Amino acid sequence: MPAIDKIASRLTLRDGVWVATERSGISYPDEGNDACYQIEDSSFWFHHRNNCIVAAMRRFPPSGPVFDIGGGNGFVSKAIETAGFDPVLVEPGETGIVNAKTRGLGTIVHATLQDAGFRPSSLAAAGLFDVVEHIEDDLGFMEELRTCLRPGGRVYLTVPAYDFLFSDEDVEAGHFRRYTKRTLSNCLAKAGLDIEFASYFFVALPAPIWLFRTLPAKLSRSRPKKEALVSASEHVVPSPLLGKMVDAAFSWEARLIAKAVSLPFGGSCLFVARNPG
Repeated sequence: MPAIDKIASRLTLRDGVWVATERSGISYPDEGNDACYQIEDSSFWFHHRNNCIVAAMRRFPPSGPVFDIGGGNGFVSKAIETAGFDPVLVEPGETGIVNAKTRGLGTIVHATLQDAGFRPSSLAAAGLFDVVEHIEDDLGFMEELRTCLRPGGRVYLTVPAYDFLFSDEDVEAGHFRRYTKRTLSNCLAKAGLDIEFASYFFVALPAPIWLFRTLPAKLSRSRPKKEALVSASEHVVPSPLLGKMVDAAFSWEARLIAKAVSLPFGGSCLFVARNPG
């Protein structure tokens, strides 16, 4: 485990968690972490995203601990740990920290990237898994992250794809935008990062997202607010047999990503980028 006090200037250890001395606001409702926590373990979406992340990480391995920035309840961090890598959860939300402790993660930082005060060239690797879309100044954020990465340090990212799929769910989740491979590539390149791999995944999802989220939002400006930010009906498969069929339908994507094959279309983007130093 990294010596957090050696690489961050604004953290103190409290009850086993590194806590920032100052707190900034974030564009993500705290109840979102609790909503995700209720379904993550049974969600085909969260499991497949983990499989794709781990596949990319094995193909382009980190040179040290992976700082999972904005890592929520630690669901991705736990998958990274199970795959044999060393995660450090960095999460500003109170609920996410509580849930991550319940999951038994070893190193937890209760802070944003900025509030933690990570020193220049101190991080071997970072993960941003459906985080950047919550940040209004995404370029400024990526520039700041690059200064924290060691020369040769890698950053792994996932983001929701295509602005034409933007819907009320994006607004409720605090998204500023969705991305294409081109728009995220431009942001990372302007921040001084070299792109090693870029792909879409969830190839089958754009059509249902447009039909059941985007189109209704366009047809009505007065949709009733959903009770939860994350709907269990959209994530949990109702039967084990159907679950196996869904897993089989998506598993080929992770196998191709493991071979660094880029998929041309999908509901999400996955990137691996490197700090050239």
